[in-house]
Amino acid sequence: MDQNAIEKLKTVESVELVTALTNNDLNDLCDATDAAIKSGGGFGWVNLPSREILERYWQGVVTIPQRLLFVGRLDGVICATAQLILPPKNNEAQAHAVKLTTNFTVPWARGQGISAKLLKKVEETAREMGYKVMNLGVRETQEAAVRFYEKAGYKLVGVHPYYAEIDGKPVSGRHYYKVLQE
Repeated sequence: MDQNAIEKLKTVESVELVTALTNNDLNDLCDATDAAIKSGGGFGWVNLPSREILERYWQGVVTIPQRLLFVGRLDGVICATAQLILPPKNNEAQAHAVKLTTNFTVPWARGQGISAKLLKKVEETAREMGYKVMNLGVRETQEAAVRFYEKAGYKLVGVHPYYAEIDGKPVSGRHYYKVLQE
């Protein structure tokens, strides 16, 4: 196989901030959410909601000024997301910190580096906006996510024994932070 043919087979990756959703983006986000929930990483959902609820959720995210939606794409298809939640204007004491949430990569796209690129883009954006600290929480059962954040330099603050409830049983959660700039 010649070099030109090899180049054509390479996966095209991109990471971006999304401020409006096309129909294709909305469909990709719902498909990705579906896959993430089914694999146990549904960022709060345990059971798959209806497609209508998923569509309304994602349409709502891009309308909230305090939420920034980032997506990772492989060959143009959204396969990873993260949201940056900005602090409320009336909280001066915590105006330096943002929260990372709904960060996931669909199972078929894992292991290709898109998760790390997405996290890097979110962190860079937060720094550029002047934020100094990023906070996040994750269920302890999401072991790959725990390893991912710890490898990325996030420091464990503590464990909350009643962070979530699945099938009527408490699930512990881990709370992390990362200093983005002193």
